[in-house]
Amino acid sequence: MYRDLGFSPAEAEYLLLRSRLMSMVEELLRDRHLTQSQAATLLGVSQPRVSDVVRGRVEKFTIDALVEMLARAGVRVDLVQLPASA
Repeated sequence: MYRDLGFSPAEAEYLLLRSRLMSMVEELLRDRHLTQSQAATLLGVSQPRVSDVVRGRVEKFTIDALVEMLARAGVRVDLVQLPASA
């Protein structure tokens, strides 16, 4: 996906992981039917940061920030190592 846009393999993997984590946060907010204000309180961030998540502004978030938001919401994140060809 990101490799098709000209990113190096390492950059593409980093962006893909950030995108997946952001999708997890967005899905959590939708499933819990939270307003952006409620989500901000739950995730420990400002409402504009929640807006950035909802708008898919992946460039504004690090992996650490997204994992921390998920942890504050009670979500455990595990990693699975796959071969590069997977």
